Amino acid sequence: MPAPSRAFPGSASPFAGATAFVTGGQGFVGAHLCERLLAEGARVVVPRRDVHPDSRFRREGVEARCDLVDCDLADFASLQRVLAEEGVELVFHLAAQTIVGTANRAPLSTFESNVRGTWLLLEACRSVSDQLRGVVVASSDKAYGQAEQLPYTEDTPLQPRYPYDVSKACADLIARSYAATFGLPVAVLRLANIYGPGDLNWSRIVPETCRALAEGRRPVLRSDGSPRRDFLHVADAVEAYLAVARSLTVPGLAGRAWNAGSGRPLAVIELVERLIELAGNSIAPEVRGAGTPRGEIDEQWLDSRAIASELGWRPQVELDAGLASTYQWYRAFLAEKATAASA
Repeated sequence: MPAPSRAFPGSASPFAGATAFVTGGQGFVGAHLCERLLAEGARVVVPRRDVHPDSRFRREGVEARCDLVDCDLADFASLQRVLAEEGVELVFHLAAQTIVGTANRAPLSTFESNVRGTWLLLEACRSVSDQLRGVVVASSDKAYGQAEQLPYTEDTPLQPRYPYDVSKACADLIARSYAATFGLPVAVLRLANIYGPGDLNWSRIVPETCRALAEGRRPVLRSDGSPRRDFLHVADAVEAYLAVARSLTVPGLAGRAWNAGSGRPLAVIELVERLIELAGNSIAPEVRGAGTPRGEIDEQWLDSRAIASELGWRPQVELDAGLASTYQWYRAFLAEKATAASA
């Protein structure tokens, strides 16, 4: 059964009237989460930082509806001040270095962002724990590393090997230690590969394939197309964040890690071929790789039965519908950019 939720005082929605602090709010998933929290009636506070002018956070008006604050995520005193002064009740920690290839090239900055940034934030949260109702820390299926048995369940040991995967596992463990040791209302959300409108990280397979198809180019695969992944639409990822946040008002659910994915693995080549078909194109992808690129994991997908049975979350966006709408967003976005450039 879904866990009961406790509304914030005087509200119909569990989030109406609450102040939510979203690190990484300017990013792909963060912008969607901010937008959803605003729709629920929350006040959304986001650390001020440089924003890509083409980001959804700015282009689609999310930024204008959030309260931006000067906050250095690498500085404990800065974090503590913002949490206290803004009266933050909910924290969603999404700020991270999120690209596997970048992590392999620059492990130091990745560990600084993903690991140190997490413990500084959690320590700041501990200092204002009397006002906090919940902290949700973003993790990833990458935290599990290579496993002999799939899908991953929440009890699968974390055995990462590569820098990005290790950084997510470290943040995951640190977060849960704050619940076990200090009673902080914190939980971890381990998500599958997220896709959807607004992701401008062109090194990822869905954005780059959509861009290639919109521009009439052959999509490029860095692998041989055989690696299998679990793909989850960003709208479903956001609903998972909200479900986990609601769970933290229920006694006994702090300190949990939750999986959220489709549970249906798909080979990368199949994903690209689906996008080609949905785009109404007959172009063939360009396969440049052999096997799985070094530093990446061959097969990954999640068992999400726990979050479904205990919190009532299930993915709602069917893959083909999600890919089709995502492609249409990129096509419109790129056409607008091209028109502006030629004006």
